[in-house]
Amino acid sequence: MRPFRLGQIALVALVAAAAIAAPGCIAGPKYVRPVVQAPAAYKELGGDFPAGTDAWKPAQPSDAAARGQWWTIFNDPTLNTLEDQLNAGNQSIAAAMASFMAARALTRQARAQLFPTVTTNPNIVATHQPSFGGTSPSSSSTPASSGSQSSATSSSTSVTASGTVGEYVLPFDASWAPDLWGRLNNTVRANAYAAQASAADLANVRLTLQAELAVDYYELRSQDALKRLFDESVAAYRDSLDITRVQLQAGIASDEAVAQAETQLEATEAQDTNLEVARAQFEHAIAALLGQPASTFSLPAETRGVTPPAIPVGLPAELLERRPDVAGAERRMAQANAQIGIATAAFFPNVTLTAGAGLESTSFLDWLTWPSRFWSVGPALAETLFDAGLRRATVEQYQASFNQAVASYRGTVLTAFQQVEDNLATLRILAREIRQQDRAVESAARNLRLATARYRAGIDPYLNVITAQTTLLSNQQTAVTLRRQQMTASVQLVEALGGSWNVSDLPSATQVAGRGR
Repeated sequence: MRPFRLGQIALVALVAAAAIAAPGCIAGPKYVRPVVQAPAAYKELGGDFPAGTDAWKPAQPSDAAARGQWWTIFNDPTLNTLEDQLNAGNQSIAAAMASFMAARALTRQARAQLFPTVTTNPNIVATHQPSFGGTSPSSSSTPASSGSQSSATSSSTSVTASGTVGEYVLPFDASWAPDLWGRLNNTVRANAYAAQASAADLANVRLTLQAELAVDYYELRSQDALKRLFDESVAAYRDSLDITRVQLQAGIASDEAVAQAETQLEATEAQDTNLEVARAQFEHAIAALLGQPASTFSLPAETRGVTPPAIPVGLPAELLERRPDVAGAERRMAQANAQIGIATAAFFPNVTLTAGAGLESTSFLDWLTWPSRFWSVGPALAETLFDAGLRRATVEQYQASFNQAVASYRGTVLTAFQQVEDNLATLRILAREIRQQDRAVESAARNLRLATARYRAGIDPYLNVITAQTTLLSNQQTAVTLRRQQMTASVQLVEALGGSWNVSDLPSATQVAGRGR
């Protein structure tokens, strides 16, 4: 019993020594988040801006929509319903979620390597030994005990005892490679950072698709507004044609004027019909985003006017905490840094502790008794003495990968600032352009009234009326298009600001290494 206890003590001592040494020996550089200089304010916030937008006010939770539901600031119940359906049924979001869950599983797999592995392989084997031989006058024999062999030699014959021998084995083997140099801990960290980056990717996919749905929705509503505009124009042109025909019968108008009125009406009717193509396509695109068949989805037309909401822009420095793509790029830097540590740990020796114990007997009755025990314990050390520079090249590879991740992070930050400035400029310029276009619509309407009056007074030909009508319709169409661009830019500004997301929404390294969702 004493050797068995000494073996236990030795194994426990080795494990304790490795456990004490492991936390203090982490190879590789310490991760420090690179500094990115953020501008003090957004340049494009100056000048005219959409009325009601509190552009200079830092974003506060009370200013924005409910957590994770940025689209509610547009005050559109239909859009709210569609966004909820998107989050539940979109297949790209489902795929990104599956990718995140796979990354979490990889983290747990890496973490499992920090602990010992215990295996068992019980077996029962029965072996039957046949007997064969003979007797001769010169032979001699020696009695044999059970389970052993005896031999008798002579010039012609040997005799072997027959019987069945049983072997019963219940072994337990344990092995553990203590993480003396931090290779396994860095592997766990690298996988945890990758899982966090995957969570940021999931948030970014969700935000991108939410914004795409909102853009498609306002594109569809723009088609509804154009359809109403063209329907009203067709009705007005039909009335003008009827009046012109009456005037022709009265001898006031010419057949040329009737033909011109008919041409204008028919061309506008064709344009009105063509609007249905784009609307159908946007409706089908929305159905696909929602994860529904286009054949079973429809949105009724709605012609109420839409206006951009007041969007709390905040400060540029806050953007680094609000964009999921920036957070994902930062986590990938941390992952690349941990991989340098993994490669650096290869310069140090690996220690493996192994132990085995169990019960073994040739008798079933004696199998599970104390005298049938066996055990073994011992450490093993492995070190690469020569690899022709392989490990050094591997470290250099991961250092280059880290530098690449840093450049990618800084590029992502610059792109984020650019997108915010782009949409701020778009909204600022569109606000002025819409006011100008509205005045153009008013002038075109006044010109049509004057042209109609002059035609009815017999001063000008009907062609002047058609020209005035075409000019008014063109300007009205432009006004609708500008408002559609304004709504699109508002959605894209919210997207560029990160929606309602914040870096605090990222799961911690402990959470991604845990179980469940």
